[in-house]
Amino acid sequence: CVCVCVCSPVHCSLLVSMQDPDDSPPLPHSTGPHHPAPEPTEEDIEKNPELKKLQIYGAGPKMMGLGLVPRDKGPRKKDELPQTVIVRDTAVLVKEEEGEVGEGAAVPPPGPVKEEEPPQDEPCTKMTMRLRRNQSNTQFVDSFVCRMCGRGDEDEKLLLCDGCDDNYHTFCLLPPLADAPKGNWRCPKCVAEECKRPPEAFGFEQATREYTLQSFGEMADTFKSDYFNMPVHMVPTELVEREFWRLVSSIEEDVTVEYGADIHSKEFGSGFPVNNGKRQLTPEEEEYARSGWNLNVMPVLEQSVLCHINADISGMKVPWLYVGMVFSAFCWHIEDHWSYSINYLHWGEPKTWYGVPSVAAERLEEVMKRLTPELFESQPDLLHQLVTIMNPNILMAHGVPVVRTNQCAGEFVITFPRAYHSGFNQGYNFAEAVNFCTADWLPAGRSCIEHYRRLRRYCVFSHEELTCKMAACPEKLDLNLAAATHREMFSIVQEERKLRKSLLERGITEAEREAFELLPDDERQCDKCKTTCFLSALACSQCPERLVCLYHTQDLCACPSDRHYLRYRYTLDELLAMLHRLKVRAESFDSWANRVKEVLEQEQSPKRALEELQALCDEATERKFPNNELLHKLQTSISDTERCRSVCAELLTHTHSRRMTLEELQAFVDQVQNLPCVVSQLGQVKVLLEEVTQFQHRAQAVLKGAELSPAQPEELEALLEQGAGLAAEAPECALLRGLQEQGRWLGEVRRTLGAGGRGVTLGVLRGLMEAGCNVPQSDAVETAMAELQELLTIAERWEEKAQICLEDRQKHPLSTLEAIVSEAQLIPVQLPNILALQGSLARARAWVTDLEEIQNGEHYPCLDDLEGLVAVGRDLPVSMEELRQLELQVTSAHSWRDKAAKTFLKKNSTYGLLEVLCPCVEVAGKAAGGARADRGRRREREGRLYRSDTDSLGLSAQDLRDPGAIVSAFREGEKREKEAMRRLQEANLAKPGPEEGRDREEGWERRLEQQQEEQQEEGEKGRRRQED
Repeated sequence: CVCVCVCSPVHCSLLVSMQDPDDSPPLPHSTGPHHPAPEPTEEDIEKNPELKKLQIYGAGPKMMGLGLVPRDKGPRKKDELPQTVIVRDTAVLVKEEEGEVGEGAAVPPPGPVKEEEPPQDEPCTKMTMRLRRNQSNTQFVDSFVCRMCGRGDEDEKLLLCDGCDDNYHTFCLLPPLADAPKGNWRCPKCVAEECKRPPEAFGFEQATREYTLQSFGEMADTFKSDYFNMPVHMVPTELVEREFWRLVSSIEEDVTVEYGADIHSKEFGSGFPVNNGKRQLTPEEEEYARSGWNLNVMPVLEQSVLCHINADISGMKVPWLYVGMVFSAFCWHIEDHWSYSINYLHWGEPKTWYGVPSVAAERLEEVMKRLTPELFESQPDLLHQLVTIMNPNILMAHGVPVVRTNQCAGEFVITFPRAYHSGFNQGYNFAEAVNFCTADWLPAGRSCIEHYRRLRRYCVFSHEELTCKMAACPEKLDLNLAAATHREMFSIVQEERKLRKSLLERGITEAEREAFELLPDDERQCDKCKTTCFLSALACSQCPERLVCLYHTQDLCACPSDRHYLRYRYTLDELLAMLHRLKVRAESFDSWANRVKEVLEQEQSPKRALEELQALCDEATERKFPNNELLHKLQTSISDTERCRSVCAELLTHTHSRRMTLEELQAFVDQVQNLPCVVSQLGQVKVLLEEVTQFQHRAQAVLKGAELSPAQPEELEALLEQGAGLAAEAPECALLRGLQEQGRWLGEVRRTLGAGGRGVTLGVLRGLMEAGCNVPQSDAVETAMAELQELLTIAERWEEKAQICLEDRQKHPLSTLEAIVSEAQLIPVQLPNILALQGSLARARAWVTDLEEIQNGEHYPCLDDLEGLVAVGRDLPVSMEELRQLELQVTSAHSWRDKAAKTFLKKNSTYGLLEVLCPCVEVAGKAAGGARADRGRRREREGRLYRSDTDSLGLSAQDLRDPGAIVSAFREGEKREKEAMRRLQEANLAKPGPEEGRDREEGWERRLEQQQEEQQEEGEKGRRRQED
């Protein structure tokens, strides 16, 4: 493949073979069905850090793949693209580096460009088309006359010269013309001037106008948008490609564009970060500045041949910059000295490439020479001038394989030695390119010098000088480069020996040493083939200004051969010595590899020291041997030896972080024995291994005896202490610890089960079961686990029964609960629910006892006491018949109290039922005390709203809890009330006259009514205070 596209993380493109030219002869080739990828939006660019890094200079979006597509609009459809292009017939100013493209055409050489003033009546365009004027136009015919006969008649036979604009009749010419010629026509005077003019080389003209990057971008974008009548980022690449090759093949149309090519990065700066000290780089830029993909770094890498050239060759060692616009092209060419080239498109619109593989290079040259022989006759090295372009379809039609690709921003394109390539830019973009040479390029470089010699083309540098410079310091060369240089140097020395031998045969024996590298290139070039001489050259003592290479000794001068002498840089012996050093360098790897194999495959003693292996590793580093399997094995052996020494020291000093097992220690000893190096601590480590082995034998004996009878705890403890002090742990240590844990657990089980239930809880049983699962199993452990499991199951079952009894959903009789508790007490485990049930039974018995005492008393119990007993009985998880009867009694008492309150209490009364039902004890005092006592009692009544039972019966709170005291007090009060009423009756009978008695009776009634009103007012005030 001629081109390799190396992609960045932003884009990726592949090389696509072109379609057969017969499918579309007049148009550029096609690559088959193409589905353009959707253009990213502004949001995509903001999210993609790589797209954001691609800086865009100039006006508007520039590149395919970075064109900003409006959110409400997309690319135009294919049928919406312009089918025709309207061009004005107006001249345009030549800018920067410009050229007219035409099929198989070439451009005049560089020279001064005369600026022309654009027409003032019409704006200048960026495109020029020169069309043949219409001879029927009256504005020209009436004013022009024939230069031969001086007449202006017979307009249809009047010809206009395309060179000087003079007019000639067809019949006035010598010889006369029968018909008007087609195409451009020159008069005899212009033909004569053209024939007298010396031939000019082809090339591009250099413009006088200078641009900034932004002004060039604005001009390029304006030109493209005007040309295609659409935004620059909306123009499809296929349309630009088709239009480019249409213009190339067109004879009547000329389009002039500008190309900022071959701009020196040393002068204007590189698009890559460079550590030149001019500004401080960020850490990210530092990484890119050191990267091998940086085009400033790639040519001078250690594996690159060009790093051995001291001079900064612009374009080869120092990158060139390229600022392009639409239709700006680079013609078919190969790189200088057939080197590799790499091109990186920093930003902008795509660059279209066409490539031909190196195997077809001569075929391409043959086709071009056959199709344009007149161009190659005047310039044999025309293809090296980058001025010839030809449609790839034409080349493919003549059997030349061609491939193509579109290079987008962020992508690399690499061309291989002698791979012809050309292309053009789709629009405004910015690229950077440089050459590089690897070890495999050396044969191609020598073939290129032979090719240049035949074409008499100047060399950029001396291939022999480069090879000898690398051969002079072979130890600095990469191993692959040293081997390639040795092969190249061998061919050069053989050829030089043959050429010098031919000089001796001609009788030329004089010679002098010459440091050709100190001479300017123009003073050491062969006068015949222009090759830069380095190893040798032939000179003449009488013609000191002349010099030829040894291939053209016959073309030096006409002087006798005894005047000729050889100028040489090295003698043959020196060249052979350089060749030998290269061979040693190239073969040093084989010698080193043999010594490494001898060391690594050493199976018999004595073994080598670690220092010897380290010396071999250091030798590989110093001689820059490539990474290989032997080197990796050597480095692994050294690291393993150092690690084994460190582990041995830790084992002997007991400072290791983790104890080894016996198997690991045995494997470690075997590893140390298999090392190719001597480890002095190996003997001591073997002693440690023997101690562990002896301990293992003792432990095995104890374990075997434990199968018959339980081992003594003291013996197990002693063995485990001995094993803990060893360098490695035997596998029997774990078994011994298991036996020890078994004994401890079985002892705990025996103590627990023998405690008779004291302190044994369900948690203790579960803990023993869990611990038993972690103990190594045996018959004794399994038996104990079965007993514990049976006991735990029974205890959990009784706990579940007790829990059901304690729940309030269903109460059981007292006898049933007593039976459950009595049976559960036989289990040697403390059960919380059984204990709670036992406490509930005790409280139930106490409740029954209290109820019997109250019922068997002399007096009826108080209602409050009965309500308290009901509340306590309801909380007990026991079903009792006494509780149901007591609840009925309490319910009846509440019913009687409610009926009595409805009967004796007025609505909203402030007095309680007991106050109303209790006997009145204040009547006598009231009668005897008179009005003064009545007023005192009224004030006392106003100080309190309610009267308690204590005030009514004259009892204390403690007496009220005694039914007998209450009955006695009630009877005593009733007796006093009756006595007071009798005395009142007697007093009323003893009063005088009926009228007087009637007045007193009415006063008494009025006082009673007033007291009732006062009581009602006091009740209303009390109720309002309660509401507040």
